Amino acid sequence: MGLKSTIYKFLRIWNDVDAIRKGKIGKRVGRRASGKITGKAIRKLFK
Repeated sequence: MGLKSTIYKFLRIWNDVDAIRKGKIGKRVGRRASGKITGKAIRKLFK
């Protein structure tokens, strides 16, 4: 695993913790889910 991917994983966890502290975890989970769905749809469209 490279340095860049390690940093990205660390930051993703850091942002999850920050969202929990601010009470906005629901928004974050929703955005991540919608982003994954959108990404899959776009991949299928341009495949």
